[in-house]
Amino acid sequence: MSVIALLGALEAGLLFGLVALGVYLSFRVLHFPDLTVDGSLPLGAGVAATLIVSGADPFLATAVAFVAGGLAGLVTAWLNVRLGILNLLASILVMISLHTVNLRIMGKPNVALLGERTVFTPFEALLPLPFFWVTPLILLGLLLVSVWLVHRFLTSEIGLAMRATGANPRMARANGVRTGAMTLLGIALANALVALAGALFAQIQGAADITMGIGTIVVGLAAVILGEALLSPRTVLLAALGCVLGSVVYRLAVAAALNADFLGLQAQDLKLITAVLVVLAMTLPGLRGRRALRAARQRSGGTGGGR
Repeated sequence: MSVIALLGALEAGLLFGLVALGVYLSFRVLHFPDLTVDGSLPLGAGVAATLIVSGADPFLATAVAFVAGGLAGLVTAWLNVRLGILNLLASILVMISLHTVNLRIMGKPNVALLGERTVFTPFEALLPLPFFWVTPLILLGLLLVSVWLVHRFLTSEIGLAMRATGANPRMARANGVRTGAMTLLGIALANALVALAGALFAQIQGAADITMGIGTIVVGLAAVILGEALLSPRTVLLAALGCVLGSVVYRLAVAAALNADFLGLQAQDLKLITAVLVVLAMTLPGLRGRRALRAARQRSGGTGGGR
């Protein structure tokens, strides 16, 4: 694998670390299966790209994309909390609706950003580094700040209430936690992070496309599960760091598979590679646990036989 390909995989892994953090909030903290992210990623990209092409400041456009993603998540949670629609169905309904919303915002299936000023432009002029190093470094800094903010939020009083809502909503309500409000806030935050990733993705790739969100939830889940398998998180900070690590490792594994000549895989095999990696990430921790249990039983049996 060339250095450029390696940096590209690292860049994609860091970018989708934001998606993994969002999926962690919805999937692990709130236990809310949220497919809205497949629509909120292109929503963030479409909002940012449309505003930048219209002459808006890229930092303002990225902030607006973050808010737009939060509103999309808010609608999903509202359908579930206030109207009683099943969480999975509510997220699917919003995901489908966002396809039309995104087309309305962009006005066409694709908005190009070639030659436009982005949030990375000032840093490329400021940092004395080749351009292919600048973007990963900026993304790494943004991710470390995001991980720290997620950690501080989930260990605050509101964050503890949100974690209690996901762990045991009945007990949380008995202790005075407004579980509906916690769900609204958590799903909004999750989709805001995903939309932020979409806005940055469009500015890195030079375009926003209506189809760029397909499979986002699978990538996010793979990153979360892989991070848990690698770090065995016992704290919120480790769990958040595990999301980022899982996303980077996942992207590097995909790049390695596509660049391994002896496997004969090509770019069109990406979905198959994704599915295989997700299966491995979900099954390896269980196999490791069963092997450790079997080894413990054998040691116990050997000790008992020697007495």
